[in-house]
Amino acid sequence: MKSVEEQLALIQRGADEILVEAELIEKLKRGQPLRIKAGFDPTAPDLHLGHTVLINKLRQFQELGHQVIFLIGDFTGMIGDPSGKSVTRPPLTREQVLENAETYKAQVFKILDPAKTEVAFNSTWMDQLSPADFIRLASQYTVARMLERDDFSKRYASNQSIAIHEFLYPLVQGYDSVALRADVELGGTDQKFNLLMGRELQRAYGQEPQCILTMPLLEGLDGVKKMSKSLGNYIGIQEAPGVMYSKLVSIPDTLMWRYFELLSFRSMEEIEGFKGDVEAGTNPRDIKIKLAEEIVARFHGEEAAASAHKSAGNRLKEGELPEDLPEVEVAVAEDLPIGAVLNKAGLVKNSAVARDLLSSGGVRVDGEVVDRSFVFKVGATHVLQAGKKAFARVSLVAE
Repeated sequence: MKSVEEQLALIQRGADEILVEAELIEKLKRGQPLRIKAGFDPTAPDLHLGHTVLINKLRQFQELGHQVIFLIGDFTGMIGDPSGKSVTRPPLTREQVLENAETYKAQVFKILDPAKTEVAFNSTWMDQLSPADFIRLASQYTVARMLERDDFSKRYASNQSIAIHEFLYPLVQGYDSVALRADVELGGTDQKFNLLMGRELQRAYGQEPQCILTMPLLEGLDGVKKMSKSLGNYIGIQEAPGVMYSKLVSIPDTLMWRYFELLSFRSMEEIEGFKGDVEAGTNPRDIKIKLAEEIVARFHGEEAAASAHKSAGNRLKEGELPEDLPEVEVAVAEDLPIGAVLNKAGLVKNSAVARDLLSSGGVRVDGEVVDRSFVFKVGATHVLQAGKKAFARVSLVAE
């Protein structure tokens, strides 16, 4: 096992916050494998690169010799995580949750070592709790403390409803740490309240409190908003090699180093070398190609990575489409002008680029050149081309 200093350096890579770092150092000094927990609610069947920020960190813990617990929240998934939500989420059925959970297991082992991963389902212990157990669990926290949570306080202040079952979510997630006797729990920055709940409940149940490691939320292809399938700014880990390659090579230059830090398994020394190359005049696109090839190889293999550029639109004749045309859904409330759709679908860097392309005849809809007057209707699907290399089959769906 590496020294405490070496372990801490790798754990800190890309992390937003460690609570409490001094406690984590003490745990590492014991020289025993720690139990590292991260929970994922299977609320949708597919994972994207934003989800893998946590999974990558779990892999780093595995490489350091620690025990990783990939927790599938089949019980919490039926409640619905209220984190960052302004309205109550509709609960999923157990059948929906279990179906999605099976796809998660298949996807995460493209990153994690199956032999070093414990897969757990929180229904295993939650289904065993009696009503009296739930009352004891609920007694550990007050309504006043719950309302300190940012999203709850905003909803309460604006007279928006908060269902009682939403208060249960952080309690159940916290109890997962008790059931698993977690030493460390990972989560996104939006999960901090829930992660701290785990520390509180472990104390209440006579356990040493876990340390918390929060990871940043990965920006999507627009470079601004959190990566999300509903926003159409995502890269799915099951997308075709050419689609994945094309999207990664087209990310904004300003976002490139953040993607390297959070998604690449290259050393920080090597990444710093790439930065030096760019400062010396290397085209940033050449460096993004290295990232794209690494990510494509991780999910599709080396052979697919070597040929991904061919299906990413880099060798297309006039009028041809990529072999693996990206499929993008954009959720909207109303019909949108074509410039806004190009931006939301991640086909252009910003609205200014969209305007320039439309003015110069560089935008095609289903093969026909269009200008700024074209309106994309809700419910419609069109093949869009922005410039020479950005293609996607885009569907506008109602929110």
